[in-house]
Amino acid sequence: MKKIYIILTYTGTILSQIVKVYTRREFSHVSISLDENLTKMYSFGRLNPYNPFSGGFVHERINQGTFKRFKNTKTKIYSLEVSEEKYKELEKLIKEMYNAKDSYKFNILGLIGILINHQVKRENYFYCAEFVKYVLEQSSIIELPNLVKPEDFEKIYGLDEIYKGLLREYNSRT
Repeated sequence: MKKIYIILTYTGTILSQIVKVYTRREFSHVSISLDENLTKMYSFGRLNPYNPFSGGFVHERINQGTFKRFKNTKTKIYSLEVSEEKYKELEKLIKEMYNAKDSYKFNILGLIGILINHQVKRENYFYCAEFVKYVLEQSSIIELPNLVKPEDFEKIYGLDEIYKGLLREYNSRT
């Protein structure tokens, strides 16, 4: 068995504040990682930490980019055990998508659709939760609702909460 990691975050950006007001939940963003140290953390979000209007497929890091800029990012991190085979499928899919990252765009219309309870699906367009849902489903790990939100990931059977606090302090925990 291998572990994957689901990372819920709240940066405090304007977009994250809007999502938080709508969902009434603590976290507004979700990422997936293939390692406990979160060195391989993937999602759809800001391509440039200073430009909220440019989004796409991102390889996020705790101390770089958006999370470095927003130092007080709050997080809740979960681990999920998966078979070696499913882990390899997930890893391969993420790698393929990352290698073709320029062909993927941020699905702002899909995010707006969530606000009005209407799915807006566009080929090669994702918002954070759509992306994590997509890779988990394509790897036959779990199925999630069509109108997926970050909090839906907390309902996955078998999740183990391993950390809650400031993202920047995650690797310094004892």
